[in-house]
Amino acid sequence: MSTRVAEILSAILADSRSGIGLPASLVGMCARALPVSGVGLALMTDDGPAGTVAATDGSALELEELQFSLGEGPCVDASQSGRPVLQPDLGRTGRERWPVFAAGAEAAGLAAVFAFPLRVGAIRLGVLDLYRTTAGPLPDDDLADALCFADAATALLLHLQARDAGVGFPFGSLPVFDDRAEVHQATGVVSVQAAVSLQDALLLLRARAYADQRPIGTIAHDVVSGVVDFSDDPDS
Repeated sequence: MSTRVAEILSAILADSRSGIGLPASLVGMCARALPVSGVGLALMTDDGPAGTVAATDGSALELEELQFSLGEGPCVDASQSGRPVLQPDLGRTGRERWPVFAAGAEAAGLAAVFAFPLRVGAIRLGVLDLYRTTAGPLPDDDLADALCFADAATALLLHLQARDAGVGFPFGSLPVFDDRAEVHQATGVVSVQAAVSLQDALLLLRARAYADQRPIGTIAHDVVSGVVDFSDDPDS
């Protein structure tokens, strides 16, 4: 572990004694240390985003939730590739790569995104996302510091996972902003209704959320409560 990563972890632990949660402390410290407008920390699995653990502000949280709903975006690509995804000008380069996400980011007033995968070997833990309202690359020194924050975030998630071991969910009782249980439950319901795999069922949920311009959590609630039924959906 580098000296800088150890410094970050020590500062986070000290900050947490004042009542601030560890993930919230990390993203807040990262936003203060780097020339960015906001920071988000999200959990990832092999199937994609699993939930937002911490975000510095509403715009960062909105972008994290957008990536979960769409299943596309810098954090998804960073997690799948295992490499940072640096987009210093979303308006110029992001529209081809993630047309819907880029439009949502622009609507939220964000112009640049830097996503850093949090992995241990082939195991996907999460992604640290840095957002900025102005376009432009991260200077080399700031990029190096962002990588240190990513290493610290990886250690933090491992610590929280070990602390909550035995709960059953891969990340134990680690809280997320939006409970994903209903989305997973709805995925199972759609899988049965549309006679498709769980992976395809999640794609159907995301497609419906995009078509209806509603959050995926709202669509999931309607599926579970019987308001929305994919049995006779011609799109499925």
